[in-house]
Amino acid sequence: MAAASKLGYAIVAALLCLGFWQFGQGAYIPAKAWLAQELMQRAWTRTSEGETRAVPWPWADTYPVARLTSGSRDIDLIVLEGGSGRTLAFGPGHLSASAMPGDRGNTIIAGHRDTHFSFLRSVEDGELLGVELPDGDRHVYEVIGVDIVDSRRSSLVLDTDQAMMTLVTCYPFDASEAGGPLRYVVTARMLL
Repeated sequence: MAAASKLGYAIVAALLCLGFWQFGQGAYIPAKAWLAQELMQRAWTRTSEGETRAVPWPWADTYPVARLTSGSRDIDLIVLEGGSGRTLAFGPGHLSASAMPGDRGNTIIAGHRDTHFSFLRSVEDGELLGVELPDGDRHVYEVIGVDIVDSRRSSLVLDTDQAMMTLVTCYPFDASEAGGPLRYVVTARMLL
């Protein structure tokens, strides 16, 4: 009986360890995203005070270029420069080939569907999004379209006659594996 009891305890201990490990794996990405946004908020403050290319942490290869907000959804995100996977792991990224917010042309910002851009799943036409630049300029964009596109068959337009903003994330939102070809695209035009 003693051997069976010890085996039972070992199995319970192993299952508890496995459970904590699984919990840690599931909490890692959201925790990393939250911590990164906190560090980027501090870098944003330094940028707003005049520091050029204030990096959020010493080894960062990106810096804040805008702040994206949605008052109706309690969203306040620091947008980083660049669209690499490394950048998007920490926050939404402004694709450098696109226009800067407020400029004529299309501003393209990408983000992960399961962290920063998870709110896009419920964005609707007519909704207002705010963008603040480091110099204090603020712009308001109105959502004019939500589409699901196949990235293998379509591309985003960069040159537009008016100031536009396109927010892009992977689709579907609840996919068990990342990296499929579908993209969820939210298009907005600048009002102010």
